Amino acid sequence: MTMKKILVLISAVVVATSLIVVAADKSEKTSKASGKSGAAATATKSEHKIVTLSDVQWGDAPASLPPGAKMAVLDGDPGKAGSFTIWLKAPAGYKVPPHTHPTTERVTGISGSGRLGMGEKFDENTAKDVTPGTFVVLPAEMAHFAFFPQESVIQVQSEGPFQIKYINPSDDPRGTKTERKN
Repeated sequence: MTMKKILVLISAVVVATSLIVVAADKSEKTSKASGKSGAAATATKSEHKIVTLSDVQWGDAPASLPPGAKMAVLDGDPGKAGSFTIWLKAPAGYKVPPHTHPTTERVTGISGSGRLGMGEKFDENTAKDVTPGTFVVLPAEMAHFAFFPQESVIQVQSEGPFQIKYINPSDDPRGTKTERKN
């Protein structure tokens, strides 16, 4: 089996697992809130979610990212505690300066060809391609940056509330020197 097929398979398993975990968590919260237990709680766990391309609703990315990108929330709420999955659509030439997150970030290439680099300095020469099917795990607090030579879509899975801290505070598009949510 080729490395590309393995990466695509792993990506599919991760996506399916995250959807199952989120559905189970929502089901458990619903059961607790309604006082259901046993068989009633099990029945609630059968809920699922399927998002098709026609369901995807694009909006502007949050103010914590440089302007120009679009975002679609597939699952969860990046502004609240808990798991979330989003798609980020970056236009050609889009750059995200070096930054960190307090939670692990999982990135999967969906379309186009982005580039992702590690470290506190923006260095295109050290970045790796993120093409469709590529899967990347960025541990919490790992400094990284991204740029997109062509329009691209990446999937990001993480834990909310989403937070980003730029290595160089002057890179923060919110115009603040302190870390803020969103």
